[in-house]
Amino acid sequence: MNLSREEVLRIATLCRLYLSEDELERLREQLSDILENFEILQQVDTSDVPPTAYPIPLENVVREDEIAPSFTRDDILANAPRQEEGYFRVLPVLE
Repeated sequence: MNLSREEVLRIATLCRLYLSEDELERLREQLSDILENFEILQQVDTSDVPPTAYPIPLENVVREDEIAPSFTRDDILANAPRQEEGYFRVLPVLE
């Protein structure tokens, strides 16, 4: 499907693009090539393909939650430059 210059100008206007004549011609060729590829894809028989949201089945890949040993609060706060009442003390971001 070959797009006309006017059709590409209309698309460019809708996209708020200001194109030179060279850009306009290049875009016309590229968009025409894209539409030709879609025409080829429309010829493929998909009548036996069920509609799906994903082309492959999804699996949950998240591991189970397990309790694991961790550092104590005192060990972690030992490296803090400032702490207050068992928490990190940081400078305010917004005043």
